[in-house]
Amino acid sequence: MAPAHITRHANDGEGMEDNELHQWLIEAFGPIQGEMAWKQFSSLPDSIREQIMSQGVEGLPKPSEVRSLAEALTAGGLNSVGDVHRTMEEGPINVKLAQSIALNKTRDAGSQTMVSAEDGAAARRALSEANLWLDSVIEFDPVKGQPDVLTRSEWVEKTLPSWASFAAPVAESMNDALAAVLTERLGGALNGEISGMFAGPVPIPIPDDLKDPSTLMKLLGNTSFAMQLGGAAGNLSTEVHGSFDQGIALLKNPAGALIPENITAYAKELEIDRNEVMSFLALHEVAHARLFASVHWLMPRFEALIGKYARGISIDLDAMEEQLREAETMNPESIAGAVNLTKVGLSDTPEQQEALAGLERLLALVDGWVDCVVWRAGMAHIPHIEQLREMMRRERAVGGPAELTFESLLGLKLRPKRLREAADVWESITFAEGSEGRDGKWSHPDLLPALVDKPATDAAESGDGSDDAGATAGGSDTKIDWDAELSKLLDEDSGKDDGDPDDNAPSANDDPSDNDK
Repeated sequence: MAPAHITRHANDGEGMEDNELHQWLIEAFGPIQGEMAWKQFSSLPDSIREQIMSQGVEGLPKPSEVRSLAEALTAGGLNSVGDVHRTMEEGPINVKLAQSIALNKTRDAGSQTMVSAEDGAAARRALSEANLWLDSVIEFDPVKGQPDVLTRSEWVEKTLPSWASFAAPVAESMNDALAAVLTERLGGALNGEISGMFAGPVPIPIPDDLKDPSTLMKLLGNTSFAMQLGGAAGNLSTEVHGSFDQGIALLKNPAGALIPENITAYAKELEIDRNEVMSFLALHEVAHARLFASVHWLMPRFEALIGKYARGISIDLDAMEEQLREAETMNPESIAGAVNLTKVGLSDTPEQQEALAGLERLLALVDGWVDCVVWRAGMAHIPHIEQLREMMRRERAVGGPAELTFESLLGLKLRPKRLREAADVWESITFAEGSEGRDGKWSHPDLLPALVDKPATDAAESGDGSDDAGATAGGSDTKIDWDAELSKLLDEDSGKDDGDPDDNAPSANDDPSDNDK
C-alpha cells in the first residue's frame, strides 16, 4: 500500500504537455484503461482541460498511488462489477478487504506463520493449569471444548468478523456522509450518471454499472471503512494476548485463546519469566471464558449497548470534507482518514452517553470480577502476580490498543478506570458472602453490585496503590483484612493452617495498602 501522505512529482515548470499527461495515465491505469482515461479527458470542455493542464505534473498523485486503489479493490475480491454489487449487499464493510489489509500488516511485522510446538505446549499447559486453579475459587464450570492457540494472523481471521459486526452501524453512517460530501468531488455528472471519478484532477474510468452516484458512494464508503478496520485490526494483532483482551467475547470458540508470540514479547518487555506471564494471562483468559459461557445474558447486553451507541453516531460533514480535501487523492489509505471517528464524529448525544456509561460500568464489573478471581486463583502459584496485576490495571486505566480501536472504529472512548473500585467491591462481596454469593450476582443484571459514582482520585488512576478507602458491598463499610485473606487462601491451597499469616504471605502483601485492596 502507498503511504498515507501524498507524494508529488517534482516539476520546476508550470503546466504540462499533452504527452506528459498521456504517459501518466498509462502508468497509472495501464495501457487499456489509460487510453480510456485519455479519451475521456480529451472529451472534456476546453476550459476544464486547460485548467487541469495548467496545474502541472506536480498536481497529480504518483501512478503507484492510483494503482494502490485498484490493488486494494482486487484484494477485497472486487474483480468484477458483480463482485462489487455482491460485496455491498453483504454489508457496509468489505470484511474480505479488511482481513487482507490486516494480514498484510502481520506479515510486515515479521509475525510467525505458525505456532511452534514449544509455544503451543506451553500455552496449552498454562490454560489447563488455569482451569484447575480456578476450580477452587469460582462457581462457574469450565467451558466445554479446548481453547485455541493462535498466531497473529489467525487472531485476525477469527476476530475481525466480530469487529465488523460492531462497526456496521457506524459504517452505514459513514457511507451516507461520504455520499453527501463526495458528490461535489466527482466529475462528469450528466443526468444522474457519473462518467469518471477524479484521482487528483484526472477522471478514472468507471464501469457502466457503477455510474450511479449512490452505488459508487457505497463502494467508496465500503472500501474506505474496510481500510480503517483492517489497519486497526492489523495493529492490534501485535498487542493482544488472548481473545478477551477487550473485555468482551470476540471468538466463536467460547473457550478462548492465547497468542504465544505476543505473550513472549510482553514477558520480555516486563523482564518477568515467560511461564509466569503465560500463567497469569491464561488465568485471565479462562476466567473470562467461564464467565461469558455461564452468564448467557452478558454478551447480548454488551452487543445491545455497543449497537445503541453506534447507531447514534453523527458525522460532522464539514470536518469530513476538510479531511478529504487534505487527502487530495483517491488513495484508499488517505480516504480512510476521513472515516476515522476521532476526526469526524460529533459529540455524544444523551442516548449515547447513557450507553457509554452502561458499557463502562459493565466492563468494569467484568474486569473487576476477573481481577478478583485471578488473584485468588493465582497468588499461590505466580510469584510476580502483584506486579502483573498492577501492570494490567494501569494499562486499562490509560487506554491501550484495544481501547484505541474502540475509539477509532466506534467513537467509544472507553477508559475503564473503575477496575480498581470494581475489584474491591467483588472482594468485599467474597469476604462477606463467599464465592457462591459473589458469582450468584451474575444470575441477573439487576443483582450486579453498584459502583459509587465519584471522580477517581489521582492515586487510584495512577495505580500507585495509595488509595485506602476500602471496598464496600450492599452499603456496608466492611474493610478487608488482606493478610488474613491471603493466609486463608494459601492454607486452603497447601492444606495447612498454622495460624500465622505472615509465614505464608509474600512480601508484596506485607503492607495492606500495597496490596491494592
